[in-house]
Amino acid sequence: MRPSPFRLATYNLQKCVGLDLRRRPDRILQVIGAMGADVVVLQEADKRLPPRPAALPAHMAEEEGWRVVEVGEPGGSLGWHGNAMLVAPHVSVRQTAHFDLPGLEPRGAIRVELDTAIGPLRVLGVHLGLVKRYRLLQLAAITRTLRALPPLPTVVAGDFNDWGSGWDLDAQVPGLRFVAPAASYPAPRPVAALDRFLISDDLRALDSGVHIGRPARIASDHLPVWMDLAAG
Repeated sequence: MRPSPFRLATYNLQKCVGLDLRRRPDRILQVIGAMGADVVVLQEADKRLPPRPAALPAHMAEEEGWRVVEVGEPGGSLGWHGNAMLVAPHVSVRQTAHFDLPGLEPRGAIRVELDTAIGPLRVLGVHLGLVKRYRLLQLAAITRTLRALPPLPTVVAGDFNDWGSGWDLDAQVPGLRFVAPAASYPAPRPVAALDRFLISDDLRALDSGVHIGRPARIASDHLPVWMDLAAG
């Protein structure tokens, strides 16, 4: 019998500003809710300027039944360097952390350890840099961080900002592998697989795809991507 899938999604919200130039967090939550995910990793969840207030207000997410994982910046931010995470009520949060990533642009990552239907799971949320050299350095820093932690089934999810095949990135993350990518950017007519998942060898991706249901093609400049995951 096939294990029950656990669905994880990642979504660059573009600060909840859609292609119609309207900031509509309610529309973003409509897209998120339609995916049926257990965990959603978010990028650009905060506004750009200090004190970086949340573009997606926590109370709105909570009213839709999500738990906003507390990962770190004070002053009304939803996450860390724009990275945030929502979990469904049946997912338990064990531990959270955040850390900076190297590069000219300010970048960071979040790390959340969860109890899920497929067992303990470590999820990292990332938004890598625009310059390839710094993307490679950032993935190397993520690898060092993971090596310092006890082994645990691991997913790295987010906007990798890479327009290529990703094979050059793969060399920086031994012990992790990319799930087959699908084009998610730009939302109206996707040509680039910027939004991706890395998984450890003790996990299996049963299925994956890009969510295109309305109003996803206008809610952000990225489409969200999802993956059904199993242990073993």
